Amino acid sequence: MLSHGLIDVACDPTPTAPSPADAASAAFTLDLVTALAIRPHSISPKYFYDTQGSELFDRICELPEYYPTRTELAILSRRAGEIAHQMGPRAEIVEFGAGSLRKVRLLLDAMEQPARYLPIDISGEHLARSAAALQRDYHGLDVQPVVADYTQRLLLPAALPGAGRRVGFFPGSTIGNFGPQEALHFLQAAAQVLHGGALLLGADLIKDPAVLHAAYNDAQGVTAAFNLNLLARANRELGTDFVLEQFAHSAFYNAPQQRIEMHLVSRRRQQIALDGRLFELDEGETLHTENSYKFTIDGLCALALRAGFRPGPVWTDEDRLFCVHWLHAPGA
Repeated sequence: MLSHGLIDVACDPTPTAPSPADAASAAFTLDLVTALAIRPHSISPKYFYDTQGSELFDRICELPEYYPTRTELAILSRRAGEIAHQMGPRAEIVEFGAGSLRKVRLLLDAMEQPARYLPIDISGEHLARSAAALQRDYHGLDVQPVVADYTQRLLLPAALPGAGRRVGFFPGSTIGNFGPQEALHFLQAAAQVLHGGALLLGADLIKDPAVLHAAYNDAQGVTAAFNLNLLARANRELGTDFVLEQFAHSAFYNAPQQRIEMHLVSRRRQQIALDGRLFELDEGETLHTENSYKFTIDGLCALALRAGFRPGPVWTDEDRLFCVHWLHAPGA
């Protein structure tokens, strides 16, 4: 559950609490053990995003087959003035899963005296570099990066005195990485933390499956490297012994579920050592690493209403590949 306000708590220094890095490693270990112990095998896509994974994703966004990033950027560029008008003066932006901070620049350039920018991302090194670059370009802007998993309980600084609306920014159709119930829970939590403000939400629309297939199976193999980096990260951080050449990238459109699925397919029968245990993968067995749900405009508005938002303007491109929604968060 997301939360208002950052609370300082005095505590006994003993016993020593685990460092954030140790806690993150323990969580990764637990989730990967669980993924390998159950069938079908599945793990959260949040583990894609270490420094190497974040850099690979930035490369994906530049690929000719990967239309979502350039389409959303074009919508934001064309509609930035209208979006800034909805935000009002002295607004504060909270970006969930901030990444390289490229898209928010279009909003900041159009806004009237933005009060503060709070980018949230799980990849601390990548976020720090991106936030430092943004701060150099926007000298008067208060930039406060937050290294956190935005799907968990989140502590944010209290609103600045004299600030306007708190506006959430969730671009890139990252909402599609959640299952339907998870997406509802995220939006409900966002509605609470954005109390009285709004959420600017980007989402990928249902389209020709051939276009979707190409976007997740690029000719250069960058998406495959991104997928396989999850195993490489486990080797680096957890001491596992995944042999990357023994896994294949697989991505396909599951039309009945209206989602792209990404898997890592075991090319042979093999054993994986982790946390003092051995896990077996059969030839052809997969580790399901990501879903990317696709939406209709009406379906996303209905989901937002269920979460407590009041749908506002919707902006899309001429080919209706992608959409950006303005969602009013409930007030008092």
